[in-house]
Amino acid sequence: QVHLVESGGGLVQAGGSLRLSCAASGRAFSTITMGWFRQAPGAERESVANISRSGGTTYYADFVKGRFTISRDNAKNTVYLQMEALKPEDTAVYYCAARTGAVVYISPGDYNYWGQGTQYSYSV
Repeated sequence: QVHLVESGGGLVQAGGSLRLSCAASGRAFSTITMGWFRQAPGAERESVANISRSGGTTYYADFVKGRFTISRDNAKNTVYLQMEALKPEDTAVYYCAARTGAVVYISPGDYNYWGQGTQYSYSV
């Protein structure tokens, strides 16, 4: 079992920055692959970024490439999502998720454990 708790969401103006954090517990962090996903109102949950157990491999959705960075600190059992150049269309609830195993999957359906989510909203 893996327990995940996200933090760091909030109101940010267009063009601003935000860093999300996700603290994991319940299993050796270095054994789990992590991902960030988001879900906007009325939309399906979609993949944002994913990272391998060591942090050496990362994947990004096209709509965040060059703006968002996923990273992890295995010593702190935490994965991060640094979001830059935020746009109104980035508004969503952001979830971190985990799965065991070495392969980095992209689809939300491939992840077993989910946090409660943290909201990013565009501020006028």
